Amino acid sequence: MPETLGNIFIHAAFVVATYAIVMSVLGARTNQYHLVRSGRNAVWATGILVLSAVIALEVCLLKGRFHVEYVHQYTNLTMPIFYKIAALWGGQNGSLLFWLFILMVYSSCAVFQTRHRNVELQPYVVAVLMTIALFFITLLIFSANPFQTMPFDVRDGRGLNPLLQNYYMLIHPPSLYLGYVGMSVPFAFGIAAMIANRLDNKWIIEVRIWTLIAWFFLSIGNLLGASWAYEVLGWGGYWAWDPVENAAFIPWLTATAFLHSAIIQEKRNMLKTWNMALVILSFLMTMVGTFLTRSGIVSSVHSFAQSDVGQYFFVFLGICILVSFGLLILRLPSLRSTNVLDSLVSRESAFLFNNLVFVGAAFAILWGTLFPVLSEWVRGTKITVGPPYFNSVMIPIGLVLLFLTGFGPIVGWRKSTLDQLKKSFLVPILFVIPTSVLALIFLRKSGDFLTTMYVNISISLCVFVFVTIVMEYWEGIAMRARIFKEDFMTALIRLIASNRRRYGGYVVHIGIVLLFLGFTGNAFKVEKELKLKPQETTQFENYLIHYDSLVPTSNAHKTVISAHLAVWKNDKPYALMKPARVLYNSSVPGEDAQPSTEIAIKRSIVEDLYFALLTFDPENQTIFVKAVINPLVQFIWIGGLFLILGSVVVMWPGANGLRRTTYA
Repeated sequence: MPETLGNIFIHAAFVVATYAIVMSVLGARTNQYHLVRSGRNAVWATGILVLSAVIALEVCLLKGRFHVEYVHQYTNLTMPIFYKIAALWGGQNGSLLFWLFILMVYSSCAVFQTRHRNVELQPYVVAVLMTIALFFITLLIFSANPFQTMPFDVRDGRGLNPLLQNYYMLIHPPSLYLGYVGMSVPFAFGIAAMIANRLDNKWIIEVRIWTLIAWFFLSIGNLLGASWAYEVLGWGGYWAWDPVENAAFIPWLTATAFLHSAIIQEKRNMLKTWNMALVILSFLMTMVGTFLTRSGIVSSVHSFAQSDVGQYFFVFLGICILVSFGLLILRLPSLRSTNVLDSLVSRESAFLFNNLVFVGAAFAILWGTLFPVLSEWVRGTKITVGPPYFNSVMIPIGLVLLFLTGFGPIVGWRKSTLDQLKKSFLVPILFVIPTSVLALIFLRKSGDFLTTMYVNISISLCVFVFVTIVMEYWEGIAMRARIFKEDFMTALIRLIASNRRRYGGYVVHIGIVLLFLGFTGNAFKVEKELKLKPQETTQFENYLIHYDSLVPTSNAHKTVISAHLAVWKNDKPYALMKPARVLYNSSVPGEDAQPSTEIAIKRSIVEDLYFALLTFDPENQTIFVKAVINPLVQFIWIGGLFLILGSVVVMWPGANGLRRTTYA
């Protein structure tokens, strides 16, 4: 019985994880290394037990053991096998087990990598990581057991939510979880450094790569989430400031701030308190996001059903806040910086301003997300906060961040002279001025004044940042060509290889520029709801749309009803598009089929033409279609690829592998 074995594995993991915590702390306090080693081994044993529990649940899902309540809720006989595999993270209980599994993978890798170094920190790192693991194991035993069985046998299940029956289900949640859970490792090192009072730069060097890995997966997760919303939900956009979307974006902002300020601590031994606070905040924000998703206190298409899991998270979150910030206050004397800012016009100050804006953005989003909940608690009525609030706050903040992306690299460390600033800013400004003038001419009759101003500033800043990055590369390539007599491509490749962190970061910044171009295109978005009868033709902007017919297809799992639309652009044939409604068959007697939308998109670098079939009349075949023109949206996905590529360059190990330092 795999469900019985799964329960045994989870309970055994509880015992072994507790042992790991006790042995690690006891070994550290009594200086008995064999106890520390035993605690470390217990981490790997816990990981094996959790992996065994995951395998047991997957066996239940794949074998159709529908008397297991979780299997009954999230699979059925007709569901394709890859969705049965993905059902592991499709529901609350299974996703918590999956979360625990990823945590144990991270914990096992972190403990293995540092088994011969940072010996003062390792037992406390183990204790913190296993305390987090113990919390999730407790949830699985007492509140969200995925192996819970029903008192009667059933022959089929309800199946996965139609919105989740998409290939994004296979990659988006795992990517997001890898980012969320990954923040536990930097948090564990930070807490360990404060407990052991080892607050030099060794811990920050250790933490940086783990934060970068988590940030990398969070970036992928957010991008895939935006793409999922764009291609599956059928509303024509990619980001709606949904509470769960916000919960994934907030830790990305704080982690980005930390990755920038960690450079200052390494180079100038500054911002030590700030960095510790950012590590703590990044972890806490992942817990807040998990709490929001699983408590049921916010309404979202991404959240799970309301349950008492949220109460456990609320208590655990409170304990984490008290312990982490209590330690931070206790260690403030040891976290004092040895250097101070020499000038406001310096790279250090640019990084500091950058961090303040990132944290300000995170707070603004968190406030807008929690305000409906707080208003309901205080006043008894829920006040909705929608996209207008987030856009009004985040557009100016985003533009400031975009400016700092270009400003930081071209100012010097410590202090920049007036002559240096003139030399650095002259070329970018020479490009920005004509760009701004052309944008004003083009935009003079499009939209209101505020939108026109924001679009102009955004385009101008994109040019500014791009030119500064090109200048940085050009100077490095020219120097190598002059000294080493290398051709352009050789110089470029070796320049990046010589300082992956710096030049890979510039690739990430190029991705940010392209993302902002894509966001700017949203100002010119056009949408309209069309009502069409068979063989009817209508005009939508510069597109001519001809509706031919509805075509149904079906199998045992679902029925797809497609509307065939022929599209002309500027009087030339452009595309044949087939938006559809999908009806997923229910295995529950008397229950209606579950509907979903299948989007049709004709992509181009200039604009996307987007159709969603909202509804139809089966008798006369009249259809209602949401038609959207999304200018420049492809730059978002291209920018995302650059961001991912730059992250890989930064994380790629050097010729001698990752830097290793052994402490006896």
